[in-house]
Amino acid sequence: MLETWVVAPTCLPVVRRRCHACASERFRANGKFRVNAHHKLIDAWLLVLCTTCGETAKLTVLERTNVRSVRPALLARLHDNDPVLAAELLQDPALRHRNHIALDWTDAWRLDTGGSDHGTLDREVIDVTVRFAARIPVRPIRLIAQGCGLTRAEVERLIEKGNLVSATRLTGKQSDDFTFTLKH
Repeated sequence: MLETWVVAPTCLPVVRRRCHACASERFRANGKFRVNAHHKLIDAWLLVLCTTCGETAKLTVLERTNVRSVRPALLARLHDNDPVLAAELLQDPALRHRNHIALDWTDAWRLDTGGSDHGTLDREVIDVTVRFAARIPVRPIRLIAQGCGLTRAEVERLIEKGNLVSATRLTGKQSDDFTFTLKH
């Protein structure tokens, strides 16, 4: 029987960047934007707040861009402080690279096993597809342990014995959909 698990965000991730005021490295995005126009050019920033001192930092979204080249729908979302847009932009590798930031997804995601409980271990073979609602880097061993109610050490033993197989490497972090088969 094929099951589908979903790794879904529960909130925006913590932005990892050094604060110039207190030297903290954790910022929280709240979905607020600042838009500034100068004649035909526009700048837009995603505002993030330091979790320690509350200092505001700006992540560049648009820089000296011609207003006519910005889609009206995007401009409206920026003006409306759309939190979904903030989540989309934080997922953008180009924005992260341009602003020299990294994301910390600790405690910002959950695993939805579709209502299946740990009783799935009673079956002889379990086929599971893991889907990611956002590009959240998570260790597959942790997901499997959490979804099946096992310890990470037990999951690693199952991999070593060949009872847990996947076409995807199960060590390291994964943020793309994958499947695995668990045999008892």
